[in-house]
Amino acid sequence: MIDRRLLTNIDWILGGLVLAVCLLGILNIYSATTPYKIVGMAYYMKQFYWMLAGMFVALVVSSVDYHLLEDFSYWFYGFLLILLVAVLVLGRRSMGATRWLNLGLFNVQPSELMKIVIIITFARFFNNFHATGGMTVRDMLFPLGILAIPVALIMKQPDLGTAILVMLIALSMAFYIGLRWTTVVTFACITLPMAWLGWAKFLKPYQKNRILDFLNPERSRLGSGYHIIQSKIAVGSGGIAGKGFVKGTQSQLRFLPEQHTDFAFSVFAEEWGFIGCLVLLILYLSLVLWGLNIARRCNDRFGGLLAVGVTAMLFWHIIINIGMVIGMFPVVGVPLPFFSYGGTSMITSMVGIGLLQNISMRRFMF
Repeated sequence: MIDRRLLTNIDWILGGLVLAVCLLGILNIYSATTPYKIVGMAYYMKQFYWMLAGMFVALVVSSVDYHLLEDFSYWFYGFLLILLVAVLVLGRRSMGATRWLNLGLFNVQPSELMKIVIIITFARFFNNFHATGGMTVRDMLFPLGILAIPVALIMKQPDLGTAILVMLIALSMAFYIGLRWTTVVTFACITLPMAWLGWAKFLKPYQKNRILDFLNPERSRLGSGYHIIQSKIAVGSGGIAGKGFVKGTQSQLRFLPEQHTDFAFSVFAEEWGFIGCLVLLILYLSLVLWGLNIARRCNDRFGGLLAVGVTAMLFWHIIINIGMVIGMFPVVGVPLPFFSYGGTSMITSMVGIGLLQNISMRRFMF
């Protein structure tokens, strides 16, 4: 039974910000998919139903005391590792990658769920760990071991974008707890040879091409550099006020690749221009700052860590996607939260919002 006090403490600001971004995203998906020949339900309607499903999931997540997650965190982590291994053995292969696992009634992408689970797992570890003066290299060995296993399995799929996000989320939580400067310097020195090893031994040819295209898109204008070039044209051609709704030439003539998913922001920038982008960025900035505010107001360490982790997840999705479509980062296939088309991304992000709502509602009860 739900405590009535929770209903009086619903965080309407959090819900309003998420709803505003979702509705803008649905409007943008309608425009982006107008030139498509669609059989069956339209993409924007599917996204609308995913939004409703996500809100229901967020409601369920917010109704269960988040402190229970601490007790089951390692069990969740172990179960997700089993699913990640199962993906490599039994997963469905699509477009050169194996990321989906068929569970009969539906397909699941365990790498997306790992973003949430790594937040819960790290929150439990850091909640029970106290270091004076910041964490040392030795202190970080166990959490890095927890992180390394799922990251390696996700990269094996291969899914570089999700692997990078899982790492960034976990490391953001570690920086929030505090690291000694010697720890930071040590890991910075280790990063360089590890990056070389990853380039030489682990990255696929298409992943290397994406990085090379980021450094010089002109090297393959009609090949692997096409995505970045067309996206930058769309964003730049929007000008101050944009070309108007459903009037973007790059999207309506289908020059943009994946224009309703990874490059949805490019469509929006072309049609609504600098002013529209500014409004969207203010909404995202407000959402991130409000998430940090929830972490600051939380009365217990575990809840604060959860809020920081969820906020970091949203923040890095936003930064990487927008940076990707304007040519600041390589193309890694990271969706824009609540805005890009996709049920898995919507549900995962809504689970995070449910956790933030959960923490915010219970700040007066402990």
